[in-house]
Amino acid sequence: MLSFVHRCDDKLFEKDLSGQANSGIGFETTRQLASQNATVILACRDEDKAEDAIDDIDLPENTFFLHLDLSDLESVREFVNEFKESFDRLDVLVNNAGVAMTNAGLTEQGFETQFGCNHVAHFLLFKLLVPMLLKTAEDTGRPSRFVSISSAAAAQVHGAELAEINFDDFNFETRKYNRTEAYCQSKLANYLHVMEASKQYDSNRLICVAVHPGWVQSNNDRSVLSDGFFRDSFNSILMFFGYMISARDGAQTSLFCILNDATDMENGAFYSQIGPYVDAVARKGGWPLKEFPNKNATPENAARLWEISEKLIEV
Repeated sequence: MLSFVHRCDDKLFEKDLSGQANSGIGFETTRQLASQNATVILACRDEDKAEDAIDDIDLPENTFFLHLDLSDLESVREFVNEFKESFDRLDVLVNNAGVAMTNAGLTEQGFETQFGCNHVAHFLLFKLLVPMLLKTAEDTGRPSRFVSISSAAAAQVHGAELAEINFDDFNFETRKYNRTEAYCQSKLANYLHVMEASKQYDSNRLICVAVHPGWVQSNNDRSVLSDGFFRDSFNSILMFFGYMISARDGAQTSLFCILNDATDMENGAFYSQIGPYVDAVARKGGWPLKEFPNKNATPENAARLWEISEKLIEV
């Protein structure tokens, strides 16, 4: 299966990004972009880990930390204010951070943790930064980009039901909490966000795409398996057979969506690494997928979620 891993053309890594996260694919994406002279802001909750990542990348002139806690919408607003005080342009917004398969819990504003962190906070971040993305596009004469890290779980993966948005009960207030169902809901929300954003903004000014990075060996594994010998052994077996991929391979799809020529990008599309989809065609991935295998990923649901999300963030 490793032979089917999608990787970027090396020429994309030769682009000079002058003027243009702390672990996993966020770290690998940051390292690659910074090496191409991009200025990259690591929006992270843990300053120590962010600074360690910046030290590892060893390009301090291109990498900067700003605090962001997705479990609190006030932290999102504070991050945006601080960002605007320090920077006057934004070429690319990558909504990369998030949580996976967490136990039942609530964010500071009372949203179910996975829906709140993975969708609501990211939606607010996007809405507050989209004016700068559009202004940068006007100034540079090329479209800015919005890349949302979703998942194969936004469709259907083995061991889970088809992902759907429960518009009557986002927060599992009237039904028993199921962490897998909650995760799938949040990841479908990421894709629906992109679908509607691609309708709201002209592709000459903003290109919006969703990404499944692959089943990546990362810190999110700790939400499913405890640290230790069993987790390490299990991950090693998955990687050997090609079901799990390295963080560097996991960053390939994001990097492609950031670096590929704008004229070759499909606005509103879902770009996927190989993944554990139930659908056999989707399992091979695609940049982008020709057809997203979820009947719930409709323009109507995307528009409905957008309207509700605006009310949730009070925009």
